[in-house]
Amino acid sequence: MSTGTAGTADPAERPTGADERRREQRGWYFYDFACSVYSTSVLTVFLGPYLTSVAKAAADAEGFVHPLGIPVRAGSLFAYTVSMSVVVAVLLMPVAGAAADRTGRKKPLLAVAAYTGALATTGMFFLDGDRYLLGAFLLIVANASISVSMVLYNAYLPQIAEPDERDAVSSRGWAFGYTSGALVLVLNLVLYTGHDSFGLSESEAVRVCLASAGVWWGAFTLVPLRRLRDRKVRPGGPGAVGSGWKQLLATLRDMRRHPLTLSFLLAYLVYNDGIQTVISQASLYGSEELGLDQTTLITVVLLVQVLAVAGALGMGRLARVYGAKRTILASLVVWTLILLAAYVLPAGEPAFFYSLAAAIGLVLGGSQALSRSLFSHLVPRGKEAEYFSAYEMSDRGLSWLGPLVFGLAYQLTSSYREALLSLVIFFALGTVLLARVPVRAAVAAAGNPVPARI
Repeated sequence: MSTGTAGTADPAERPTGADERRREQRGWYFYDFACSVYSTSVLTVFLGPYLTSVAKAAADAEGFVHPLGIPVRAGSLFAYTVSMSVVVAVLLMPVAGAAADRTGRKKPLLAVAAYTGALATTGMFFLDGDRYLLGAFLLIVANASISVSMVLYNAYLPQIAEPDERDAVSSRGWAFGYTSGALVLVLNLVLYTGHDSFGLSESEAVRVCLASAGVWWGAFTLVPLRRLRDRKVRPGGPGAVGSGWKQLLATLRDMRRHPLTLSFLLAYLVYNDGIQTVISQASLYGSEELGLDQTTLITVVLLVQVLAVAGALGMGRLARVYGAKRTILASLVVWTLILLAAYVLPAGEPAFFYSLAAAIGLVLGGSQALSRSLFSHLVPRGKEAEYFSAYEMSDRGLSWLGPLVFGLAYQLTSSYREALLSLVIFFALGTVLLARVPVRAAVAAAGNPVPARI
């Protein structure tokens, strides 16, 4: 298949109808399959507790490390680094979105972002001893890279799926991601629990698990790079990359003509900040506050992955009956109840933690997948990459406030329970903001056909 734009591709290589669209959709699913192992194995399971242990090894007698001379409690380092990584992503995503829209070459940009993140993740094998600065640097690079790549990946959705099938296509993408996450976690569990039989120390087993996620990410990215097509949707021009921030400002100005789209983005920014923070800090909460061992944390996240597949597909079906907006709102109520239950969860009782993990799994994939598909209906035609750049800034790039609040709460109280409770406000406020968005009117205002259920 040609890697050129639609304007220069051989006519035989252009879409031929539903079969070609489904072929691209199957290739698109595989980027979720490729990169989701980073989110699960690295960000959710291993890196938080492991980087915290490395930081504690480097800490002074009072429990502080001093990156760039700034006193940081070792237990807050991971949360702060996640927050910093998404600030870096904010600087890069508008550039990627503008370049993709102006040149039509999303695929080469996707390749650069994906393989930068995969290499940084693979490099985590060298994170040992007291090298907390190396761990923080690699986390920033990998997290920023996956954010940039998701701008480009999500921007394909309106091009490869008809309006009435986007909920299903988006949900299948999330299901593919959770399937790969579960598969790799099983392999991680075998390696970690049997590390002695493999001739590895516990630390070496963790570092192999981290690095293998990068190898997996890079290997399976080849599938979407072979199957997705570039489409030149807007005239290109010199200085496309340098105009990224100008394009972002132009996008925001353009969104003023679509205030309902902007209202949805604001709601999503708030509640998704809570979701992303729960995902990234859950293992840290389990290990440091509840005293759970690494094997328990792996199996807990494995349970989340398995149930998230069913949850994503199940919520996709619910959306066809009740509409995406109502289904998302119901999931946000569940998220709030989960946090309140986690706050009172007794330490050293894995059974209760498993119960909460099951609830998270049932709402995690669906709430994210349906948010993505709902937003795709609110994007004016021809502006997919730049609008999804703004969406991705809400999804990952502006999800810095939750980790920052979590880290500050721990820094001030030395309690992860208080830090977790602080996240309730994100779900409560997000629910109120989303409930106020008239989504059918928003779709029509964007100039798109309104699905029967939304």
